[in-house]
Amino acid sequence: MSLINTQVQPFKTTAFVNRGDKGEFIDVSNETLKGKWSVLIFMPAAFTFNCPTEIEDAAEHYAEFQKAGAEVYIVTTDTH
Repeated sequence: MSLINTQVQPFKTTAFVNRGDKGEFIDVSNETLKGKWSVLIFMPAAFTFNCPTEIEDAAEHYAEFQKAGAEVYIVTTDTH
């Protein structure tokens, strides 16, 4: 389902960011997303069959998203 131009409800969470060979945890909130394009990909359950496929597709096209000025977030609620 596409929700282009939909504003998200206020939220704050911790995210893991892979920066080359080093990963780190960062804070992400609705304020983080303001003023730029964000692609939110929701996974119903982590580590299921579809999960690696969706992540791989997003990774393969990440440079294109970046070139368009968009950041990509993959969200799952069943892990922490």
